[in-house]
Amino acid sequence: MHEFDALAYDFAPMGLALTEHRVIRTCNQTFADMFGYEKTELIGRSFRLLYGSEEEFHHVRDIGLKPLSESLPYTDERLMRRSDGSRIWCRFRARTLTPEKPLARTVLSFALIEDSLGGPRLTPRERDVLLLLSKGQTSKEMARVLGLSPRTVEDVRARLLKKFKVKNVTVLLTRLSGHRADKPS
Repeated sequence: MHEFDALAYDFAPMGLALTEHRVIRTCNQTFADMFGYEKTELIGRSFRLLYGSEEEFHHVRDIGLKPLSESLPYTDERLMRRSDGSRIWCRFRARTLTPEKPLARTVLSFALIEDSLGGPRLTPRERDVLLLLSKGQTSKEMARVLGLSPRTVEDVRARLLKKFKVKNVTVLLTRLSGHRADKPS
């Protein structure tokens, strides 16, 4: 690779990674910086490192398989874990090089979501609830995970609907997944 090409890749304005079966084979400097690691600490490691739990890691695996197996890109927003344990909200995009086995070789991009540019400003609690909503959890399940009352979770859900100016969770999640959702009447 020409030196200029290597610089363009390493310092692209978003984190880039090439994975094989969810193991990081290469990544750019922006990706490493975003997650608080040295590149050498990430190469050869499972993406499990960047998720909050084993359950979360396994849950997200299948979410985008259908479009990827059809040679379509997949995009969503998700909370990821940095090396210090803090969580970051990212726009995630994926494209497979092997549609017959979508996770065999995949190109991924991650961009930090800037609240002021990406829509309504969200509190950490709202992001937690959004993540759990995207997993299909009920208010009672979320309450157990977050150590809150179901009523508090319902209040956060209502705030999210109001902030995003949508009538229901389905439209909210569709909008956040990057797909077009017609506004409900």
